[in-house]
Amino acid sequence: MTASFHKFGEYFPGTGALQNVGADNGKNYAINFPLKEGMDDESFLRVYKPVMDEIFARFKPNAVLLQCGADSLSGDRLGCFNLSIKGHGEAVNHIKQKGVPVVVVGGGGYTLRNVPRCWVYEASILNGVEIPNEMPESNEYYEYFCPEYKLHLSISNMENLNTRDELEKTTNYLLDVLKDVDVATAQVSRSNYVNVRTSI
Repeated sequence: MTASFHKFGEYFPGTGALQNVGADNGKNYAINFPLKEGMDDESFLRVYKPVMDEIFARFKPNAVLLQCGADSLSGDRLGCFNLSIKGHGEAVNHIKQKGVPVVVVGGGGYTLRNVPRCWVYEASILNGVEIPNEMPESNEYYEYFCPEYKLHLSISNMENLNTRDELEKTTNYLLDVLKDVDVATAQVSRSNYVNVRTSI
């Protein structure tokens, strides 16, 4: 099963429409959540968590491959979203709490100040280690983190074009799609895994 939360509409490569849910034996095993520009933490987590919870309830994956595209962070050169590092990391934490093996990989990310911060923070979540917001001065890369010298950065005032009604409608549509996933059939193979993409 695949689940993708991504920018959609007049955006390369133009795939991942809501109605693309797979075909034949793979029908209902491709979940696409198309999003508009300006997606923020609150809106993203409001749709991400119930969809992923239903995938776990219906498909019962034995493992998850989680692609964490840093291009969804606020201020990315190519990205159109407005997620904070903490909000992005909460998506990782939500999957970690499910208690199944997780392989986490990077994805997009085109602003140098964002990518290492994101990876460091999410590595700390995966390892259960709290790290300070202040960058240690005894770091040879310290100057790369100017002028804030902080792990977490402020988000922009970018307008969120994703309305609450649209997001709720899309969430409900996908939850209905997932109702057609046959739990018994999904469990025939003991190597079930979910590939989750949280990227633009």
